[in-house]
Amino acid sequence: MALLVGVALLRRGGGDETDTAEARRAAAPKDPKQDTSRLKGPPGQTGPEAAGGEARGARFDATTCWRDLERFNEEVTLDNFREWAAPLLSARDPLVRNYLKERLTELIGNDAGRALQVVDWALGAEGKSFGVFLTAVRDSEAVHLPQVSAKLLDMGMDARIAPERRAGILSALDTQKKLAPAALDRLATFASEPASGEAGWAAARTIGRVMKHDARRNGDPAPYLDKLLTIGVESPDEQIRYLGQMMPMHAAPILDAQSTERYARILTSEGNEAGRDVAAHLLSLSPEKEKVLALFAKTFETDPSVCVRWALFRFSARVAGRDALPIMANMALADPRFQPLYQAFEQLYASGTQDWVRLWNSLPEQDPFHCLDRHD
Repeated sequence: MALLVGVALLRRGGGDETDTAEARRAAAPKDPKQDTSRLKGPPGQTGPEAAGGEARGARFDATTCWRDLERFNEEVTLDNFREWAAPLLSARDPLVRNYLKERLTELIGNDAGRALQVVDWALGAEGKSFGVFLTAVRDSEAVHLPQVSAKLLDMGMDARIAPERRAGILSALDTQKKLAPAALDRLATFASEPASGEAGWAAARTIGRVMKHDARRNGDPAPYLDKLLTIGVESPDEQIRYLGQMMPMHAAPILDAQSTERYARILTSEGNEAGRDVAAHLLSLSPEKEKVLALFAKTFETDPSVCVRWALFRFSARVAGRDALPIMANMALADPRFQPLYQAFEQLYASGTQDWVRLWNSLPEQDPFHCLDRHD
């Protein structure tokens, strides 16, 4: 089965003129005097090219898979992987890179030493090799071992490494099942720094993704939520700040009193309307329903964004159900664009629909102001 999957991954659907020319050369009759015995060396290097030490890369065409796939699967090891994979990476085929990442992940397994060796490869890698090596580590079982995750975190904090590479290194931590308090604190502090840039964005996203993994395993989302809100309030970078505000949506945590206050501050003071939209969404998960409903009513009057107003309007129903209708009616009076929407909610409640999810799915128009694509 692994062989068949590899074959499917390496099949190409077509190519440019260079690929076609190489396919014709590969299909051309060979000189009968040419030695056809397979020489020792990386797969794909046979005959005169291999003997002369000239690496030409693996050959592909539209109908024939890589002929040395089976040999690569059976004989590649961690020691010869880089040498054997080099001509495949030179093919610049994303399906080939996916195959190499998966095969390298298998070779790493749950071995910390192997994972650390591949991490060291990544530091000196060029081009697409960097992503292949780090993604293989990210997807391996070994990445969950303390010595491997600690090494990745230290490298991600190392200012001597280029920012875009630090971002890739920190992203390799996003499959962690849990973040220890010290690691969580380092990531959040770094993401809030003014000069963290692309790597800070990756650090914030990693916190959010691990929060989601941990929540699925019945972990406590509170420490992650606290750090993400710190980033969402303190980061001077608008994109990183928004990521801190938005990532908790994927875990849908019940807000405590402190988190409710912090999202209320975001709703009323954040300059980015997407962040205020997110705040309305997450405040609807707070158990302080009366406080939140009053805040929504007051904010609707002053917020100039129709998308934020749409969030406040619909999430009022999520907060208080049918009891929110009087406040929603006042919103519709203040902004006539919401009158048809109010009528839809009123009719659905009158029909007996009470559950928020059923109510939302029954609306005739869920995105009347074209706002819902901002969080993709």
